Amino acid sequence: MAKRIIGLTGGIATGKTTVANYLAGVHHLPILDADIYAKEAVAVGSPILDAIAHRYGPEILLANGSLNRQKLGEIIFTDSEQRRWVESVIHPYVRDRFCQEITASSAETLVLVIPLLFEAGMTDIVTEIWVVRCWEQQQIQRLMQRNNLTPEQAQARINSQMPIAEKVKLADVVLDNTSTPQVLFLQVDAALAKVPTQKL
Repeated sequence: MAKRIIGLTGGIATGKTTVANYLAGVHHLPILDADIYAKEAVAVGSPILDAIAHRYGPEILLANGSLNRQKLGEIIFTDSEQRRWVESVIHPYVRDRFCQEITASSAETLVLVIPLLFEAGMTDIVTEIWVVRCWEQQQIQRLMQRNNLTPEQAQARINSQMPIAEKVKLADVVLDNTSTPQVLFLQVDAALAKVPTQKL
């Protein structure tokens, strides 16, 4: 039987982690997270971190040799060309790690949390796409609280991604996170219970 591979995506701070934690905790599904693989990609001593340091200089590294994420964020969230370059060296690694884990897993259903599912061109490794959405003002408020950002910094991060309306158009399932977690979880339960139509 073919595996059911759910690609869970959405905008930044729309509630992807909330959905993933619910799928793991209540439905006991394995969760594969692009952010974890992206962190692996830039581990100390990795060729990808070396390439980033070569491009941006030693100030992109912390004293212990690890990546200064705040510094890199300042660069890539204000310069789309630099963001594309960084993504071009990290995304292939992330994709390979997903493919390894999918192959190794015996689970019938897997959840892949991929914030940049569309932007990174990874839609071909999933069998269905779930998009979590909320109002932009909710995203800004959550980002300001979660990451201690100014409204302008929060907006820059939202603007760096594909518009949520475009992601919704390409989704098999849209999860509306403008209300309470309970309302969101009911939508997740319904989406999981629905047998997906096989894509040709």
